[in-house]
Amino acid sequence: MNPHGTLIMYVCHTLIGIDTQMFSVGPDFKGIKMIPPGPHFVYYSSSTRDGKEFSPIIGFFVDAGPSEVIVRKWDQQEERLVKVPEEEEERYCQAVRSLEFDRHLGPYNLSQYGDWKQLSNYITKSIIQRIEPIGGEITVASESTMRVNTPSTMMEKALDEQLNSSRHKLLESVLLEDYGGSEDLLLAELQFAYIAFLMGQSLEAFLQWKSLVSLLFGCTEAPFRTRSRLFAKFIRVIYYQLKQGLQKDCSDTNSGSTLLDDSWFSADSFLHRLFKDFFLLVQDASVVDGDLLSWTRKLKELLENNLGWEFQQNSAVDGMYFEDDDEFAPVVEMLDDPSSSVAPSV
Repeated sequence: MNPHGTLIMYVCHTLIGIDTQMFSVGPDFKGIKMIPPGPHFVYYSSSTRDGKEFSPIIGFFVDAGPSEVIVRKWDQQEERLVKVPEEEEERYCQAVRSLEFDRHLGPYNLSQYGDWKQLSNYITKSIIQRIEPIGGEITVASESTMRVNTPSTMMEKALDEQLNSSRHKLLESVLLEDYGGSEDLLLAELQFAYIAFLMGQSLEAFLQWKSLVSLLFGCTEAPFRTRSRLFAKFIRVIYYQLKQGLQKDCSDTNSGSTLLDDSWFSADSFLHRLFKDFFLLVQDASVVDGDLLSWTRKLKELLENNLGWEFQQNSAVDGMYFEDDDEFAPVVEMLDDPSSSVAPSV
């Protein structure tokens, strides 16, 4: 049995993306084959015949099963992909199994699958069903233009109402009330939101991602006391998100990463301030989890090397890189957690 799935799409004069891959397709294109099982994000933008103008991106998550055929058909009137009736879908499935469409299907680039897994390893089918909007479509075209100043998600309302409260208490409250105490659910929503705004260009998703990032980086005690494992995993997620965003921003001008422009990564951006404060926090901590320290170093190097950001605190020695025999270095604790991720070697 073929372990990979197939996505059938009848479109023309369209940019089609799946995960970190983008295709410019013509009339012979009928879909994508060799899709690994698991969650994926599909996004597209229709163009005029001359290819000079494009509509806002529309995206949706799918969970592909082994040998599954997922069918979407272009609705000319609504200018979007729609599901087809069950009987019609079955006919397409049979045609795929008999290889009738094979020469019209573009292959999923399996060499890029690892990049996608790093961006989506906490996302599952149940997560998609829990978070996706009604109808499943993610597009800035259906979002309110006045959304910026009006918090509407539970996370944003909590932040708006408790700006002066303890971030540690707020984090614990959000984890318990919104995620049933599951750290991985929070990280899954962080990944979902990032993918939706990076590739789907959703403003609402960006605001949700920013709220989560601001909440976590605003905690001064949890990273070193009660939630070291969460923060080690969180920094790992952020590392791969920014690594992918920077890579696509530099090398793929047709990708969905246009939100990551120069001003987004300027030295006075909210991210720079958050990172600077957090790195100083880790530098001054007396005890730091080993995984957290490793991924923090990796993140700091990524930002310094790719963006030229500087985080020196008026010192000739970078406090993030202590010598082994430095008496002022923080104590590194290795927590016995089989699910912990080890930072890759540089």
